[in-house]
Amino acid sequence: MEATVPSSRRLLAHDALLIGSMLVLAGCGLIYEYLLAHYAGRILGAVESTIYAMIGIMIVAMGIGAFLARWIKCPFTGFAWLEVGIGLLGGSSILIMAGMLALTYTLPVWLQQIYGLHPSITTDGGFITTLQNIAFYTPFVAGFILGAMIGMEIPLIARVREQVHGQHLAHNTGTIYGADYIGAGIGAAIWVTVCLNIPIMTAAVGTAAVNLLIGLLFLWRYQSEISHPLRLWLVHAGLAVVLIVLAINGSGWVMQMNYTLFKDTPIYSKVTPYQHLTLTRRHVGQGLPNLLSLYINGRLQFSSSDENIYHSYLTYPALLASARHDQILVIGGGDGMAVRDILRWNPKQVTLVDLDADMVALFKGDDPDLPVDIERTLLGFNQNAFNDPRVSIIIGDAFIEVEKLVSEGRHFDTIIVDLPDPSHPDLNKLYTDFFYARLKELLSGDGAIAVQSTSPYHAKKAFVSIGKTMRAAGYLTEQYHTNVPTFGEWGWTIGTVRGMMPSQRIAQINELPVVNSWLSKATLKASFIFAPSYFEDTENIEVNRLGSHQIYQYHHEAWSKQNGVFFADMQN
Repeated sequence: MEATVPSSRRLLAHDALLIGSMLVLAGCGLIYEYLLAHYAGRILGAVESTIYAMIGIMIVAMGIGAFLARWIKCPFTGFAWLEVGIGLLGGSSILIMAGMLALTYTLPVWLQQIYGLHPSITTDGGFITTLQNIAFYTPFVAGFILGAMIGMEIPLIARVREQVHGQHLAHNTGTIYGADYIGAGIGAAIWVTVCLNIPIMTAAVGTAAVNLLIGLLFLWRYQSEISHPLRLWLVHAGLAVVLIVLAINGSGWVMQMNYTLFKDTPIYSKVTPYQHLTLTRRHVGQGLPNLLSLYINGRLQFSSSDENIYHSYLTYPALLASARHDQILVIGGGDGMAVRDILRWNPKQVTLVDLDADMVALFKGDDPDLPVDIERTLLGFNQNAFNDPRVSIIIGDAFIEVEKLVSEGRHFDTIIVDLPDPSHPDLNKLYTDFFYARLKELLSGDGAIAVQSTSPYHAKKAFVSIGKTMRAAGYLTEQYHTNVPTFGEWGWTIGTVRGMMPSQRIAQINELPVVNSWLSKATLKASFIFAPSYFEDTENIEVNRLGSHQIYQYHHEAWSKQNGVFFADMQN
C-alpha cells in the first residue's frame, strides 16, 4: 500500500480528497435534513412541530450512527457502501413518503369500488387506520435511518485518514469536524438559494447524485483497500441508473401521488418558494359551469362555487363602516378576489401587499406556464383586477411592508386583511397585537378594518383570540360570521378606531351603495348575532402577543388535535 510509506505530497492529496469529501458530504447531510423536514411538514400539516421533530430525530440518529460506526471493521469498504445507501435512500425518500400518503387515500376508494360499497359507507378503522399510522411515521423512520447513516460518515472518514497516514493524528477529529461545520453552512446556503426554488424531487436526486460521485471517487482512489470492489462498482452503476430514472420521472410521480389527495381533477400545480399551489376542476354537467378550486399546501383556499360569499363578507362590512373609500389597503388576497369586490366601490387606489410573487402572477395572467384556457378562467373570476390601473401591488412580507407604509406616513380609509389561517408560526406574527397596532397607525380615524378570522365553530379559541387581540391593539371590535358551504361556518373580525361600533355604522345605512346578490342589510345584521352562550367562559382565552404563538397554538389544537370538531356544552 502506498500510504504505508507516504510522501508529504501524497498525504496532501489524500487529505484534500478526504477532508474535501467530508465538507461536501456535510452540505449534503444538512440538505437532506431540510428536505425531509420541509416535505414532512407539508404533507403532515403540523408544520412547525413536524420540522423540529424531524431535525431533532435526525440529529439524535446521527449521534447513534457515530457510535455504530465503530462496529464496521473496514472503514474503506464501510464508507463506500455507506455512500450508496445514503444516495439511494436520500434520492428516493420523498417518493416513498408521497407514495405512502397516496396509498392511505386511494386504498379506501379501491376497496369501495371492489366491494361495490356506497360512497357514504367509509372503509376506515382496522387495517386502514394501521396503514395511516404507518404513513404518518414513515417520514420520521426515513429520517432516522438516513440520519444514522450520515452520522457514520465522520468516524469512518477519520479512521480512513489515520490509516492513510499510518499513525494516530492528534488533530484529526477537529479537522474533520471543522470541514463538517463549514460544509453544513454551505449546504444551508444552497438550500435557501437553490433547493427552495426547484422541485423537491430535483433537489433530492441532485443531492443523492453528489453522494454517488463522492462514492465513485472514493472507490476509484481506494479500491485496493476495499473488499469486493467489483461488486461496489456494479452497485454504484445501479444507483446511477436509479437516479437517472428518478431525475426524469420523479417529480411527475410525486405530483401524480399528490394529485390523489384531491377529489376533483387537478389541472395545474406550482411549487413557489413559499407554498404549493394546486388548481382543481370538477365537471358538473347539466349545463352548469365547471367548479374550480385553489388549494394552498393541500388546504382549500377558495372554490368558484361560493368564493363570492366569502369575499362579500370579507370586504363589504368594512367598506360600509368606512366614511370614505378613496384609499384601500389589502393585506394578502393574492388571488385578486377581494380587490375585485373593492373596485366596485370606485376607489382612487387599492394597495395590495402579498408575499408570493408567483401567486400574484398566476392571478394576474403573468404565469408563462399557465395554460391559456385556465388563465382566461382565473382572470374571469377576479375580473382582471390586478391589471386595473388603480391597483398597486407590493411583493413582500406584510410585517415588514406595513412598517414601511407607516414610516412613509400613509393612511387608508379601509383595510382588508385576507391572510391564510394561522396554521404556521410565520403567519402567527400577522395575527398579533403588535401587527394590528401598526395597521391602526395606517387606518383613518373614520375608517374600518376587517380581518379573516378562521371558523368560529371549528376553531373557536383562535377566532375569539383574534377579536381579543384586536381589542388589545386599541380597536372597537366586533365579530361576525356566515356559512360558506365549502368552508362551513366562517368568521371575520371588524374594527374601528373611534366613534360608533361597526355594526352601528352599518345599521345607519338604508341600502347598500353597491348592490351585492349575497348581501343585504338584514343578512349583514344577522351575521353579527351568535348563540347566547357563545362568548361565555372565554375569559381564559389569551391575547396573541408578539412571540407568544398563542393563536397558532389555538388553531393547531383545533384542527390537528380535535380535527375541527366543535364541542358544544350540552348542560346549558
